[in-house]
Parts: sequence; structure tokens; C-alpha cells
Amino acid sequence: MRLAILTLVLAAPLAAQNAPNLPADWKIRPDRAGVDLSTLSFETMPPGWHVTTGPSLILWNPSMTATGNFTVTSEVFFFREKSRDTEAYGILVGGKDLEGEGQSYTYFMLRNDGKFLVKHRAGSATHNVADWTAHDAVARHTAETTGATAKNVLTVQAKADSVHFLVNGQQVGAWARAGMQVDGIVGFRVNHGLNLHFSKLEVAR
Repeated sequence: MRLAILTLVLAAPLAAQNAPNLPADWKIRPDRAGVDLSTLSFETMPPGWHVTTGPSLILWNPSMTATGNFTVTSEVFFFREKSRDTEAYGILVGGKDLEGEGQSYTYFMLRNDGKFLVKHRAGSATHNVADWTAHDAVARHTAETTGATAKNVLTVQAKADSVHFLVNGQQVGAWARAGMQVDGIVGFRVNHGLNLHFSKLEVAR
């Protein structure tokens, strides 16, 4: 199996978007055009990247793609400080035309209330593959949790005839590949009001 790991890059500002500390070669797209991105922090912090939002948005490096049979894995730490339990975070696959009017991608997200979501965006329209669903596999940060963070590992496995979604090694859903868009750019999706650390984003083929 060949493993492609996105190389960490040095942080650099993207002044045109008024957002500090953006890693070089990464792109961002907020859900709403014209929003103030000055409250976004997205920076390289080995291992991985730290994100504090800011508006809801997607983040991606165009050089990282997944097609055919593949597994995408991301490890993410949810920080209790500066985060909202009902705001979602996760990964996107199948990204196409992410800077254009025809943007399209499938996204897999978690919330700190113990729920997951699988959804597809096409242009300005979205539809649920799986609406918000509670699952014991989703790690939560609660008043009883030791430490400041809760760690979750999100995995998308694309096989010849099906696509499987896993949280911390447990399958939470699987659907027929026909009709699902999963071939394309890989990245992150982060809603507003979150403090996260993505320690890795990997594609295995």
C-alpha cells in the first residue's frame, strides 16, 4: 500500500483574504462570500495544523487528492476552550471546483454532543447523506473529561462499490458508491466558533 502524506508547510499570510497565519499553498473558502476572515487562525503547528474560527469554511491544499480505492484519515483534537458543542468539524473528500460557482464535495463531520453527519454540497445547495446521528464512537469533552481536549479519528474508506465512514475505528455508516462524489480534493471543513488541532491528514491507496 502506498501512503501519501501531505507535507507540512511553513505558515504564510494571505493578505488578500485578510486572514493571518495561513500555510502556504492552502486555500480557504467561507460559506458566505464577503465575510470577515480576520478572526480566523489557521497555521502549521507540527504535527499538523491548528484552526480557530472564525466563519464556517473549508480549507484545502489542491495538491492533495484521492481517487479510486482509497482511505482518508484525519486525527483531530477538539479543545474545550473557545469551542461550541453544537458546531461541527471534520473532513471533505471529492472536492471539485472549490473556488468556483460549481463547488462540490462530500463532507464527514462530528460535534461535541456525540453526533456525526455525512453531507454533500453542490454549488449553494446541500443534501444529507446521513443527518445528525448520535453514536458512541464519537469521543466527547464533558465536565468529567480529564484534560483540555477530546481526540477523534475520522476515516473515509472508498471501495469499488461502497463508501465507509468510521470514527475511532468504528464504522458509523456505509453507502453505495454509485451516486456519491468521493473522487477529488481532500481537505477540512470547520464551522464557526471552534478551536481544533488536526494532527494529520493522510491518503492511503
